[in-house]
Amino acid sequence: MSALPSIDALMAQLTARGITLPPGPVHADGFGDSAELSEELLALIRSGRKRAGAGLLWAYEHDGDHISRVGDIEIVVDHLNAPAMVTRIVSAEITPFNEVTAEYAALEGEGDGSLEYWRRAHWNFFSRECKRIGKQPTESMLVRCSVFEVLHLLPPLSTT
Repeated sequence: MSALPSIDALMAQLTARGITLPPGPVHADGFGDSAELSEELLALIRSGRKRAGAGLLWAYEHDGDHISRVGDIEIVVDHLNAPAMVTRIVSAEITPFNEVTAEYAALEGEGDGSLEYWRRAHWNFFSRECKRIGKQPTESMLVRCSVFEVLHLLPPLSTT
């Protein structure tokens, strides 16, 4: 995904759509590293199946990105950097990849919801992230695991 838009630009888009955010620190975020993966993950959130997300700590540090904390409001963008939803972080921790639990994998809601699926899919994703930033993936690499609540779902903007 490309660089995220500024918070001011995203806030202006939300305001134009009649959305006011609750108090709290506001950040931007996106899901996935391709248009296809982004749309797949956003669809899982819209369906109510996905209520958590994981990111590679090394990638956050490499990119200088904010690491979510409880109470953060996140404007989640789609692969075109348009606001897709607004979430609030309700739980956040950093844990080694090989210590992520089956309970957390189920909250992420991807594939069949199993820890086995989570590990396979996230190993592939984190391996791409590691290659991008010049690191080698390890079973003990640190992962930021957050659980969120959806505050607003935004219909896609018309492209016509």
